[in-house]
Amino acid sequence: MLPSSFHIPVMLSEAIESLSVKAGGRYIDCTIGGGGHAAAIMQQSAPGGQLLGIDADPKAIQFAKKRLKEYGSSILLINDNFINLESICFNNDFEPVNGILFDLGLSSLQLNGSSRGFSFQSEAPLDMRFNPNQSITAANIINTLTEAEIAEIIRDYGQEGNYRRIASYITKERPIKTSLKLAQTVVRAVGSRRGKIHPATKTFQALRIAVNNELENLELALKQAVDLLGFEGRLVVISYHSLEDRIVKRYFKRESSNCICPPKVISCTCNHTARLRLINKSVTKPCLKEVKANPRSRSARLRVVERVVNNEEWFVMAERLCFLGKVKAGGRIGMLSQKEPKKTSLVN
Repeated sequence: MLPSSFHIPVMLSEAIESLSVKAGGRYIDCTIGGGGHAAAIMQQSAPGGQLLGIDADPKAIQFAKKRLKEYGSSILLINDNFINLESICFNNDFEPVNGILFDLGLSSLQLNGSSRGFSFQSEAPLDMRFNPNQSITAANIINTLTEAEIAEIIRDYGQEGNYRRIASYITKERPIKTSLKLAQTVVRAVGSRRGKIHPATKTFQALRIAVNNELENLELALKQAVDLLGFEGRLVVISYHSLEDRIVKRYFKRESSNCICPPKVISCTCNHTARLRLINKSVTKPCLKEVKANPRSRSARLRVVERVVNNEEWFVMAERLCFLGKVKAGGRIGMLSQKEPKKTSLVN
């Protein structure tokens, strides 16, 4: 059932402004979630705007269909992971595009739902899959991996200082099949809440990232997104923890640089030229008013780049235009060089 009032997505106005949405433009929302950003994009791109919405979660697609039904055929919704972004666009003849948005992390639909164990505040099966067709769940990881392997996941993906102690308590408490039991186990390992962050927050984050292969998928998807952007198209990413933001920051820095040689190299040998231009050189954060209204937005970080054409692409474009020019010229010359057929009179 569709709620009467929709959740307002994080940094909505900043995202739309960063995308530089124009009437008649073509846009991609790689994590459509509840459809909040998508609805704003469609309003701003009217008349004639088009949007491709992607989400690995089939429930998000169902929700978005209801929320965005007024836009009819102007919106195409695909239940898939954004790691397949390029093939999705090619198969649906949806490229090049004017803008692409990634709003990473959990949607409110997933966090507020009680069926997949994303939240440590309610009892639910320890699942954490965005796509229920995946084989690996959080319960699989917690109950089958070694203590060292679990500790490594919590350390690397959760940046949790007490990773060894938490992993030790988890292996002693196995089997752990529900989100509430896992949260209670973490609390016993590290103590009760200190400050605003629940003790289990980083452990749950680490497991969710591992289950859904989020960081690796993000790196691959960013590369595809740049290839799909038209000239001066915008790529906007909203991330919610430092691991995601670091990947985005490094990739944007690399692709906006004309040289990526190591610092010690005196003369450039990489032949790399920029394909992106940084729009906000420093990260954009939500305003205090938004954080007060929606505490979940406090960790959000927005980065935006614009597509430029590098030297290699200019050469390919020029070569293609010259070739087309020759074909057209050759065809015209051929037509003009042919002798006109003799006219025959119908009168004797």
